[in-house]
Amino acid sequence: MKKICTVWAAVIVLFGCSYKFNGASIPPGMKTVNVRFFENNAPLVVPDLSQQFTEDLKERIRTQSRLIVTQNEADATFEGRITGYDIKPIAFTDNKNPVAGANRLTITVFVKYINNLDTGKVKTSFEKSFTQYEDFTLGGQTLQSIERGLIKKVNAKLTENIFNDAFAQW
Repeated sequence: MKKICTVWAAVIVLFGCSYKFNGASIPPGMKTVNVRFFENNAPLVVPDLSQQFTEDLKERIRTQSRLIVTQNEADATFEGRITGYDIKPIAFTDNKNPVAGANRLTITVFVKYINNLDTGKVKTSFEKSFTQYEDFTLGGQTLQSIERGLIKKVNAKLTENIFNDAFAQW
């Protein structure tokens, strides 16, 4: 049994399979990706949301793949815009005097992913919207004091979904 495992490990190393154990299936020829700045077109604008989301997507690609993020022409491109940013109450703690007991921060991003290496029958490029949210209570804190952390959590969910749609088609 040990011999079989050793042989399989050697085969995988020698032939450079494109499968990664994090679920990513990046084509072997893909080496670079360009992540363009995601403008914030949401009705409610948070000043640094565009920069933070763009950087979080780049960081996801850097840490979860072997791809090099570049500003030049690349094998793949991500571009898009933030189309929604919303905070709404989702629960009430007192029926006589409605007070928000829990809230939901929702962010929606429209993404256009272009795989410049697509030449076959199966096209992996896409254009679609992604929406994620994080529920929270203020618990004596102000929204401003926790908003950055909430955005970070929502961005993590969004970038995971975007990454998986682009590179884990299974």
